[in-house]
Amino acid sequence: MQLQFSFIIPVYNRPDEIEELLQSFVGLDTSTEYEIVIVEDGSTIASKAVVETYKKKLNISYFFKENSGPGDSRNFGMQHAKGNYFIILDSDCILPNNYLNAVEKSLTANYVDCFGGPDAAHDSFTNLQKAINFSMTSVITTGGIRGNKNSVDTFQPRSFNMGVSKEAFITSKGFGRIHPGEDPDLSIRLWHLGFKTRLIPEAFVYHKRRISWHKFYKQVHKFGLVRPILNVWHPSTKKITYWFPTVFCIGFLIAAALLFLNIKWGITAYMLYFVIAFLTALIATRSIIVSVLSLIAICVQFFGYGYGFLKSTFAISVLKKNPETFFPQLFFKSK
Repeated sequence: MQLQFSFIIPVYNRPDEIEELLQSFVGLDTSTEYEIVIVEDGSTIASKAVVETYKKKLNISYFFKENSGPGDSRNFGMQHAKGNYFIILDSDCILPNNYLNAVEKSLTANYVDCFGGPDAAHDSFTNLQKAINFSMTSVITTGGIRGNKNSVDTFQPRSFNMGVSKEAFITSKGFGRIHPGEDPDLSIRLWHLGFKTRLIPEAFVYHKRRISWHKFYKQVHKFGLVRPILNVWHPSTKKITYWFPTVFCIGFLIAAALLFLNIKWGITAYMLYFVIAFLTALIATRSIIVSVLSLIAICVQFFGYGYGFLKSTFAISVLKKNPETFFPQLFFKSK
């Protein structure tokens, strides 16, 4: 099969990010032809002027549509793309120059209809961005699944760096209305339809993460809210490991309470974990500042996700609430 790539990039009020991403396309080391489809999702700060400056350098199509969320915007882009294999990126990503070569080499050798790639921190990123990247990708926090070369073939790609064949898109009808969580939902539905997914470790992107502590907490809290919904929709994908952040947080509160009773073994165990986390971050980032910030990022990630997961599990499994009614902020309306 001759692969014809179309990059699908939704954007919402982020012209500066599109500028950086398109500049990284200019630097791609590839002889493969491809197109870029920019979908402006009802932005009030448009990226059209930025896109126009790159039209002589890159094969770009630009579309403006009413705001309906990133999943629907990706579907829109794939519907208007000319290729037979779609590569979906978030606007806050930057491509290394070997990205497309890595994707093409892997798919040519071992074709799958859906792939995902890891994310990494670029040297130009802020210390906060590097710390959050460590927290989101380290083996001691997420199990390293976002970047682990030993990840199994039943990998759930994330839409910041995800490939989907045209056949898989048409058969599955693309992303659903939930957000976040639309990407694992699509991956699981593709499995049920007989398509395979895989991690391509070499196809990484620099994921900038336009983030502050508040925004990071809000993001991971939503991740926690979404996972129990996906577990109800797709019960065969339930894993005990999804409970880890919640158990971690409850255990920490218990350990802190026991400390008042002069029982120290619990808090000692947590201190040991954070020492290991600090040393792991120091080895990975070679920065004391980033390593300290990484400890804060881990706490924000675990407590945000853990609380969201517990709240959503209680609402859905115990109170039997309808997810869309109880958590309307997680669903975009149909158009």
